[in-house]
Amino acid sequence: MSTIDCVDCPRDTTTQDGVLRCGDCVALTHSQCTGCDAWYPIGDGCDRCIDCDHCDRPTHPDEITTTARGDDVCRLCRGRHYWQCAECDEFNSDDDGHCANGCQSECDCEDCRADRLGDLIHEYDYKPWPVFHGTGPLFLGMELEIHTSEHRDLDDCADTALEHLGTLGYLKEDGSIGDGFEIVTHPMSYTWAMANFPWPMLDELRDIGCYTSARTGLHVHVSRDGFDCPSHTYRWMKFVYRNRSQVTRLARRESQQWAAFTDEDRRAVKHYAKGAAGNRYTAINTGNEATFELRVFASSLHADEVAAALGLAAASVEYTRHLTVPVIAHGGWTWAAFADWVDTQPQYAVLRAQMEVLACAC
Repeated sequence: MSTIDCVDCPRDTTTQDGVLRCGDCVALTHSQCTGCDAWYPIGDGCDRCIDCDHCDRPTHPDEITTTARGDDVCRLCRGRHYWQCAECDEFNSDDDGHCANGCQSECDCEDCRADRLGDLIHEYDYKPWPVFHGTGPLFLGMELEIHTSEHRDLDDCADTALEHLGTLGYLKEDGSIGDGFEIVTHPMSYTWAMANFPWPMLDELRDIGCYTSARTGLHVHVSRDGFDCPSHTYRWMKFVYRNRSQVTRLARRESQQWAAFTDEDRRAVKHYAKGAAGNRYTAINTGNEATFELRVFASSLHADEVAAALGLAAASVEYTRHLTVPVIAHGGWTWAAFADWVDTQPQYAVLRAQMEVLACAC
């Protein structure tokens, strides 16, 4: 390396090899580090900085982070291409979905969360082939809308629900909820549901902070094949609409936005029973090919309230199955007559208990 002596110019720059140079001459024999601005001999490297393993730029040690895999990365690359584990606080590459230290934490970037949730929570229009549980002809399918905890990740809550559901159901997005999802079951007979639905799931979801609100509903799909004939369907719908006050009290909500009782729908029951379709957001949605959707219920994470919703759907269908004209003429469509009948049906004990709690037993 050639020697240059700064004689007539100020020697105000000290290089890493201990040579004094002026600002004009130093670049002739030295290179300046982009990480710390120090000067080092041409052909050597900065003896202070560390090359970032991601972008190869020399970086001051104070700006370097060593990742869980032992890579040294600069602050800029760390912010753009790495995520921090919530358990060990170390950083992992965005290419790694799990922490390299074996922690349970996962990458929380938008893309990774979308990939994970895509496996857990389906889009709103997801509709798998139904799997029937129990013995018909009447089957019930449930949609239970819930909010997820502010203190738990959405995928944690989804994991909890799916762990209990197994193959009985699945989860779907619902734009009306926002911060949550809806739990959807495959068709179940009422008896099978009472014995086999994962009731502890509701308690566990509540324990981890999931909750319901005025924006969440519980919808029960009632299989059309569960009715004997259009006259049976007519009697069932007429019973629901004639007993609006008691039904909404038992359902724990009245929503003109999501489950409206209207005079128009009450008059159209005879057409709905023969296959006509009405507005979706009514007490009974008649727009589905295979089911009638009873939309009246408020959502709940309490087993007795959810069981009572299934109970009302099943009991009302069975009660109206053999309802004759003479019985109707003597008050058979009244809620009091229905309550008396429920008293004689031990399988609807949970429904009866809720009717008494909510003062709609007579």
